Amino acid sequence: MYTKAILCRPDPIFYSNRSACFNALSEWEKVVEDTTAAIALDPEYVKALNRRAHAYEQLGKNSEALLDFTASCIIDGFRNEGAAQSVERLLKKVAEEKGKKMLAERPKKLPSSTFVSNYLQSFRSRPPPPGLEEDAIIPEGTGDYHLRLGLEAVERKTVEGYEEAGREFETAVELETNHEAYALNWRGTFKYLQGDAAEALKDLNGSIELDPSMTQSYIKRASMLLELGTTPHFYCVSYLHYTNGMLFRRS
Repeated sequence: MYTKAILCRPDPIFYSNRSACFNALSEWEKVVEDTTAAIALDPEYVKALNRRAHAYEQLGKNSEALLDFTASCIIDGFRNEGAAQSVERLLKKVAEEKGKKMLAERPKKLPSSTFVSNYLQSFRSRPPPPGLEEDAIIPEGTGDYHLRLGLEAVERKTVEGYEEAGREFETAVELETNHEAYALNWRGTFKYLQGDAAEALKDLNGSIELDPSMTQSYIKRASMLLELGTTPHFYCVSYLHYTNGMLFRRS
């Protein structure tokens, strides 16, 4: 009936009342269309602004909802406590969304060389696997070649060296190497240092699957999970150690 009324006379109240019907049916896009039509005819129509704001929020358009609730509060002289509370709620939502977006778009950077050095030194130094020694002959351009370049870059202990190491480990994994578990361990380590814990965990999981005896991959994974606060019970209560050259795992 409101649709017929609108055909007779486009009235902001008719649009607003029809939007209330669509609101009850949870047809949010139609609520936005009708309230927008009502506001175009009466820019200070507070009820239509509030209803459109609610519809926007249901659609996940929090910035638009915040603008409408703010306009409603200003026009109404901040007399509507519900609208004022909605503004406060949506401010937090929008701030969180923008913060997450900024973090996601922020270039992945390594921390200071001192931090990286201290982190790497917290793990026992071990010689590289056979075939990656300094005097080993490795065909240029292969995954093993870039893996060794990464290890050499790490030894420089400079910002540039660590940045180069991260790139070389990435290339080594992409080209495939005869030491994939080892390469994944190193790539995961640098992804973690760059702040990409999710991808780092994938690499460490892959490293462990390929070589279950690679102790450092377990330790690094456990420390990351503890820091993220998502450590499964069996990681929290398990630990790894060497005894007489044998690897034992207790849970």
